[in-house]
Amino acid sequence: MSFVRLLAVLSFPVLLTGLSGQTHAEEALSLVPQTWQMLDYMASDYAGSVENGEVTNAAEYAEQQEFSRTARQRIAGLPANEAQPGLTAMADRLIGLIDAKAPAAEVSSRAHQLADALLAAYPVAAAPAKLPDLARGARLYQENCAACHGASGNGKGSQATTLDPPPIDFTNAARADQRSPLSYYQTISQGVTGTSMQAWDKALGEYDRWSLAYFIGALAYSEERQRGAALLGDDAAARAEIGSLAELSRLRAEQLATAMGKDEARALLGYLRANPGELERAPGGIALARGRIEASLRAYQAGDAAAAASLALSAYLDGVEPLEPLLNAHNGKLRMEIELAMGAYRTSLAKKAPIEDVRAQAGRIDLLLAEAAALTDGPSAGALTIFLGAFAILVREGLEALLVLVGLVAFLKKAGRHDTLRWVHAGWMLAVAAGALTWLAARYSIAISGASRELTEGLSSLFAAAMLLFVGLWMHQKSMGDRWQAYIREKTSHALGRKSVWLLFALAFVTVYREMFETILFYVALWREGMGGWILLGMLAAVAALALLAWLMLATSRRLPLSAFFLASSVLIAVLAVALTGKGVSALQEAGWVSVSIADVPHIELLGVYPTWQTSLSQVAVIALLAAGYLWNRRRAAAG
Repeated sequence: MSFVRLLAVLSFPVLLTGLSGQTHAEEALSLVPQTWQMLDYMASDYAGSVENGEVTNAAEYAEQQEFSRTARQRIAGLPANEAQPGLTAMADRLIGLIDAKAPAAEVSSRAHQLADALLAAYPVAAAPAKLPDLARGARLYQENCAACHGASGNGKGSQATTLDPPPIDFTNAARADQRSPLSYYQTISQGVTGTSMQAWDKALGEYDRWSLAYFIGALAYSEERQRGAALLGDDAAARAEIGSLAELSRLRAEQLATAMGKDEARALLGYLRANPGELERAPGGIALARGRIEASLRAYQAGDAAAAASLALSAYLDGVEPLEPLLNAHNGKLRMEIELAMGAYRTSLAKKAPIEDVRAQAGRIDLLLAEAAALTDGPSAGALTIFLGAFAILVREGLEALLVLVGLVAFLKKAGRHDTLRWVHAGWMLAVAAGALTWLAARYSIAISGASRELTEGLSSLFAAAMLLFVGLWMHQKSMGDRWQAYIREKTSHALGRKSVWLLFALAFVTVYREMFETILFYVALWREGMGGWILLGMLAAVAALALLAWLMLATSRRLPLSAFFLASSVLIAVLAVALTGKGVSALQEAGWVSVSIADVPHIELLGVYPTWQTSLSQVAVIALLAAGYLWNRRRAAAG
């Protein structure tokens, strides 16, 4: 379950239109694994039906046409989301290629792309819950598969001559290059229509099917395994290619060959599929980031810009992003330099920059990462560093939320609308409760990916900025002339409208939850340093500082004339809107949604000012909207 979906569950309840609609959606989603398996099967078997634009096996070619149309029909029947139109278009292109008897390599590539995009849009379980047992897989193979596929997997079992089509030869490396453990798992689970391969989802449990899939997936690479062990031990880039069991379960040698060569890819995958426990030795953190930048450069040199971009994004999200709190505690400036350098590198890849420029950027990133490794891989940070880091995180993240909440509370009290304060309090209290659930999820239940974190931060920041922009302009309007007095007279005699109170609730919730979300994930990362007591002390000190600041702000607001209060509040909210816009765009840059172009602008993180053109121009646009709104308010006040 991705964290963006978890946030939706925690934050905004979804109203179901009816039980029948829900059942239909669940039934449609249940076909995703079968559809994925169908596409994966087509990618590897199309070559046996067409050669040089001519049909070589009419029955298999007809099956390919049928499967492509069935896959398209199933994709069109899935619950609608923003990715579905693109998936159906990809399916249409695949149907066209097969009808045109296109080359096998092109059809295979398109089918794999559609299969990967399908899983990205409609995620299903794509990896075993725990390390597969290869010894168990070997026993299950001999008991259930050897009679057809042969004791060694060569497709020449005792019953092979009676089967049409004949059993698959699992030792065929060229065919195995296009299959992943997930491919074998889905085939074992679902079977293959029109063949003697039956579905084993009822006869074998999920863990047994994964163990069997991993055993089968390693058969074609038995001779290369020893070399794979050496690669894993000696080559830092090779060690960083596969960072988790989920990646290993979905990875094909064909994909990996672009970055490291076909022979090396077979060797590494063969060894890891046979010994998945070796993944625990795989590097994490900065070592993972350095390896993936190196692999990204190799992929770019080989002409695969898409793989290079994917590896570059993973280098940040999987390697650097989880260590941000620790890097901030040691050297915040270095952390920012790494973020900017890696963002600019990804932008260069997207723009197909000359290889010399890309290589120079990769070299600079490696130097920065080496400096970061010296900080994070050395002895644990001292108690004072951890205390100050915990204190600074909460004060920095909590200050923005505090400014918004105090402004809302002070405004409602000034307007005499004490009855509406409960909406603000309900918003921030629900946000705190959602934050507690987020902490539990991040600590004990799910792994919140770097991409989910950055997307949640970015989108919630931009949403909060939009609401603050509206509120700021509205407050400025009420500060003009006698408008605030007329407003107070109106609101003291009439309740706030439903839209108004929901706006207050939503603004309080989103503002506080955004800061809670980031703060909690920072603390989860810091907790790994083994100094929980000092972290708690830093948190308590920060809470005390924020409480004192809130009291001072409320006391000051009570002494301000109402018109001056409106004006000061509108200016403060405008500043916050500009800051959150910059922070939102920056988070989307880190998630890979927005490119990074370095600008000669000072870095002021508290105000959301970052040295990139994208963040700067977005803030300029917000400032322009604010200026136009303020001028419009003044003209209306002068005219009225």
